[in-house]
Amino acid sequence: MTTSTTALAAGTWNADPTHTDVSFKARHMGVGKVRGNFELTSGTLTVGANGIEDSTVTAVIDVASVETKSEQRNDHVKSADFLDAEKFPTIDFVSTGIRDFDGENFTLIGDLTVHGVTKSVELAAEFNGALTDAYGLERSGFSAEVTISRKEFGVDIQMGFGAGNAVVSDKIEIAIDIEFVLASGE
Repeated sequence: MTTSTTALAAGTWNADPTHTDVSFKARHMGVGKVRGNFELTSGTLTVGANGIEDSTVTAVIDVASVETKSEQRNDHVKSADFLDAEKFPTIDFVSTGIRDFDGENFTLIGDLTVHGVTKSVELAAEFNGALTDAYGLERSGFSAEVTISRKEFGVDIQMGFGAGNAVVSDKIEIAIDIEFVLASGE
């Protein structure tokens, strides 16, 4: 295995779902945060000749894969009340730009589609490095975070309790840790 570097080879990098975590947090009843995860279906990083600044990324997430440590809550999140997995089976991201790359941190700009609604978002992203792994594969890692309004994506369920309190907050925190492997032959 070689040491991690800040350089990233040009070419097509495919996401490694087994080394990827897509998680979210939502405030619950105003006092706690409920966490959950989704499975990554696919992801592609295309690195241009100028490195990360000249890259694009796409990701597809399986809505039905939601896991919140409660089968009842999982089913509710998949239902028409929330993400409506039957009608909208994926959450999709397509990058449109990269800004302020300093060799490690940058802003990843792109179109996020949730519940059939597409909005531009800006993720605070980090390049974690690249290396050749023990199997001879070129591997790279990234982390990214964003907070979205579920209402802006058409997930506008009103579940209140008490005086003006919401069971589930409008703001949803999303965090992604993802590894990519350079496609063979590149």
